[in-house]
Amino acid sequence: MDTNNHHTVVLGATNKPARYANQAIRLLRQKGFHKITPVHPKLRESEGLPVTNDLADIEQPVDTLTLYVGTVRLLPMIKKIVDLKPGRVIFNPGTESTPLQHALDRAGIPWEEACTLVLLRTGQF
Repeated sequence: MDTNNHHTVVLGATNKPARYANQAIRLLRQKGFHKITPVHPKLRESEGLPVTNDLADIEQPVDTLTLYVGTVRLLPMIKKIVDLKPGRVIFNPGTESTPLQHALDRAGIPWEEACTLVLLRTGQF
């Protein structure tokens, strides 16, 4: 995989180092990924990267959308996630959403229930 050109969006970005979304951003950078877009409705930056406040504001193609937002918060974002047309969606533990998974299936967008941190650490990302 060409880490330089792989665009990863981290939905649910945070500035709290103990949170998995923050750890994912740091590990993506450590593994050589340069195109990372953290998304959070109010933050301005995360781990030195500018934060996008709305999925609808992302204009460049997305290879991977990794989710760190609970199921209830994902429901109103289903249309924006499908419209983003990511190459794949990773449902990290605790983010599983049957309605979103069905919407992704209907749109032909691949998804998996996995842990981004484990995928990165084991070379399966």
